[in-house]
Amino acid sequence: MTQQRPLTFLCIAFFYKGMDYLRACKAQGHRVFLLTKESLKDHDWPHDAIDEMFYMESSDNTPENLWNILRGVAFLLRGNKIDSIVALDDYDVEKAAYLREHFRVPGMGQTTSFHFRDKLAMRMRAQDAGIRVPAFSNLFNDEEIRQYLDTHQGPWLIKPRSEAAAAGIKKVHNADEAWAVLEEHGEKRHQFLIEQFRPGDVYHADALKYNGKMQFCSVSKYLDTPFEVAHGGGIFRSGIVEYGGADEKAVKKMNEQVLKAFGLKNGASHSEYIKNREDGEFYFLETSSRVGGAHLAEMVEMSSGVNLWAEWAKIEAAAMLGANYQAPKARKDYAGIIISLSKFELADYGRFSDPEVVWRLNKKHHVGVIVRSDNQKRIVELLDEYAQIIYQHFHASAPAPDTAQH
Repeated sequence: MTQQRPLTFLCIAFFYKGMDYLRACKAQGHRVFLLTKESLKDHDWPHDAIDEMFYMESSDNTPENLWNILRGVAFLLRGNKIDSIVALDDYDVEKAAYLREHFRVPGMGQTTSFHFRDKLAMRMRAQDAGIRVPAFSNLFNDEEIRQYLDTHQGPWLIKPRSEAAAAGIKKVHNADEAWAVLEEHGEKRHQFLIEQFRPGDVYHADALKYNGKMQFCSVSKYLDTPFEVAHGGGIFRSGIVEYGGADEKAVKKMNEQVLKAFGLKNGASHSEYIKNREDGEFYFLETSSRVGGAHLAEMVEMSSGVNLWAEWAKIEAAAMLGANYQAPKARKDYAGIIISLSKFELADYGRFSDPEVVWRLNKKHHVGVIVRSDNQKRIVELLDEYAQIIYQHFHASAPAPDTAQH
């Protein structure tokens, strides 16, 4: 093991997130640079944990913008040695991989990063590894598309290859609808894929790996799928599944297969799987090499005591230093989260007064809580009860965006 020394982290966050990661880096005695978007400059970043901040006007992953970021980092490197480049959000994975490749910084390169950003690459890699995926096709060749539509029963989902969550997804029920959507996309249709819609429950695995070994994995189930929430104006809910149950075991097994096949050696991941209602089998949907969004990390921490952001920072440092890392022993409480847009600027949480409430969302025009209990049924009861309260007194909805919004 090499001698411990302070490292310099360049963290990239074009969304406002990752505060616990930044704090954990600084708490270990490391130097922290943050690259973010100009419009996020006045957000409440933990400045005591950041040595210097840099800003870009655009968060796009276009060749032009990536080149501008590279030029700025090249200038920074003249006076600073960067040990690690870390993407704190899905949209930053490409930026970080691009910079690592050019400046020969250790970590995930562009080829591996595509497995965690490009939904077409994900499906092809999973299929090659023998992992079940819904039947899919690229949208390059007209004849291949016609053959796919003729041989696979609808409905289908037409998805952007590089968006996060449910942004930009269109559901189509027949070939005419599918071709109409492709016509809308025009010359950009190659940036999309089509796959069979498989109705079922969506599960997510939030995990930590070090030196290729799974250190921690928490399995939860969305009570409404992200697609239904985004496109149906619903309420976002998720809860920890039964510990030791068949679903947890099946998701953990598939998650191990996915992360091994995709080449994730160190770091955090958030992966999603669907349990098909027709055959009861699990299918891979997507994965990412970062901590899950929508405050799922807080839910995981409330149930397990494991802060995914902080542990990810420790893993990155340990990997750079050749040091040992062991995830903390996890509790096995149950937790659930519920979040919705709210018609009120600030939510009054007086209606959410049960002792199981352990976290409240502080965000304008949103309402959300996390509940914790040693009884899983109690968690489901509370999430159902709070969903009714939110629908009756708080709920607001907005059209699903074609691309993710800050």
